[in-house]
Amino acid sequence: MKILLVTAALAAAVVPTVASAQAIPAAVIGIVDLDRVTRDCTACKAATATLQSRATALQNRQRALIAPLETEGKAIRDAAEALKGKPADAALEARAKAWETKRNNAAQEVQRTQEQLQRDQQYITQQIAAKLAPIYSQVMQRRGANLLVEVGNTVAVSNTVDVTNDILTALNAALPSVQTNAPAASQQRQQPQGR
Repeated sequence: MKILLVTAALAAAVVPTVASAQAIPAAVIGIVDLDRVTRDCTACKAATATLQSRATALQNRQRALIAPLETEGKAIRDAAEALKGKPADAALEARAKAWETKRNNAAQEVQRTQEQLQRDQQYITQQIAAKLAPIYSQVMQRRGANLLVEVGNTVAVSNTVDVTNDILTALNAALPSVQTNAPAASQQRQQPQGR
């Protein structure tokens, strides 16, 4: 009987200790508007303006490439239709082949530029994300939060838990500018990822 009582007392003493070790602290939540942070940070604004300028230049270049190709293509089609089913002469075939080559070259140029713009955008995003990760921890520690939630995932928020301005200020200080030209694809693969 004594052994049973000692065992029960020992078990009773251990259970509260195990239960308290597993207790989760009360959530202290901070809310951040990441859209605003990435839209309003100084480096983000400059990078967005640069990328927009490049996108506009690409559209202008695309129009400049397409206009003469359309004119030339129409002239070649008209010449082929004028033959009324007869075979094209060597000059018309050479002209059509040259037009096809120009069209393919133009399409490749536009595609390369679009891909470069996408790489540049991804590179900018990587730079911003790399700076934001430690800023989240710093702001959470300074404000006493143990959970940071994006404002889009909330139903209602008090301004007292909004840490967007803190994060935006810290990001502007930590990242005054970003590189807007991504390294060549071969250089990106060779660079260590820091892991």
